Amino acid sequence: MSNGAAFKSYLEGDALRLGSRLAVRFHKTLRVPDDDKSYPLPPTFGPFRLYRAADYQGRVPESWVVEDALFFPMYQREAMWLGFLAVWWKPNALMIGADGVNVVSGEAWEASLSAEPQNYLVAPDQPWLDGIKTQAETVRQFVAVALGAGYTIGEQLRPGAATQGVQFRVYEPRPGLFPDSEPEPQGGVLSTGMRSPAMGIGAGGAIRQKIVQDRYGVGTWDLAKPATAIVYIVNGELFESLTGEPPPPTPISAEEYTRRGFPWFDLYEESSGIAAPGLLQGVKSVSEIDSARFPGKAPENSVDITAAQVRKIRRRKKHS
Repeated sequence: MSNGAAFKSYLEGDALRLGSRLAVRFHKTLRVPDDDKSYPLPPTFGPFRLYRAADYQGRVPESWVVEDALFFPMYQREAMWLGFLAVWWKPNALMIGADGVNVVSGEAWEASLSAEPQNYLVAPDQPWLDGIKTQAETVRQFVAVALGAGYTIGEQLRPGAATQGVQFRVYEPRPGLFPDSEPEPQGGVLSTGMRSPAMGIGAGGAIRQKIVQDRYGVGTWDLAKPATAIVYIVNGELFESLTGEPPPPTPISAEEYTRRGFPWFDLYEESSGIAAPGLLQGVKSVSEIDSARFPGKAPENSVDITAAQVRKIRRRKKHS
C-alpha cells in the first residue's frame, strides 16, 4: 500500500505492515461490560482478515481505492484490540486515529507528533492497544458502532467532520540512533499472541491498560518520512455484498466466556504510563449514550472474574 512517503505500508498476510519494521493486527475479542468496573485484558480469538479495497474496485467507494485503503467486517457493537509486532532493536513512533480523532490524546487527527501531551505510542514498548485513553491507567474498549447516530468518538469530538476509518501514521527513528540491522541478541519484545454500511469506533467498557511513556524523547523520530495507512470497518451486510463471503462469526459474550472459566490477562508493567488526556475524558461510552436515550433500558450485566482466571504476562525475551 504505497503512500508516496519514503517508508511504505502494505498488506502482509493478516497484518498491516507500516514501514519496514512494524506490523499491526486487528484482533477479535470479547466486548467487556460497559459498567462502573474496569476489567483485565480480554483474550484474542484471532486476527480479522484484512481486504484491499483496490481488489474490489467498482464495488467499494472510489475514495477507498485512491487511498489504497484496507477494510474488514465487524458486527455492530463487536469489539477489537490492536496488536503491534515490532523488532526489539529499532523502535517506532505510532499515531492512531479513529474517525478523525487521535485515540491517545483526543486531538484532531491532523495534529502533528507531540510530546506535551504525548499523542502517540512507541512500539515495541507498547505491545497492544485495546481502546481510547480516558483515564491514567484505563482505556475504553474499541467497539464498532453505526455512523450517523452520535456514538462514535469522531461524532462526539468533531461533529460535522467527514473523516472516517482507522488511521495510522508511523515514524521511524532518525538515522544513526539505532542499528539498521539486528545486532547480537540482548533483549526482546512481548509477543502479542496471548492474547450505516460503514462503521465507526465508539467507546466501550473500561479496560486496565497503560499507554507507555516515550523513553526516547520526541526528538528521536524522523518527522519527514512517515508511513500512513487507513483501514475501514464495514458491517456484515455490506461486507457480503462487496466480497461474496459471509462475515465471520462474532465471539461469545464476556459473561459466557467467564462462566466457562476461560482466562483473562494482565500485563506486568514496570514502565510508567502517560497521563490521561482531558479531551477524551469527556467521551461518552455506548452504554452511557444508550442510558440517556432509552431511560428504561436495563444496564449491562457485570462480569465477576476470579483472581485465578487472570493470567499475569511478563515481557519475554523474544525476537520479532
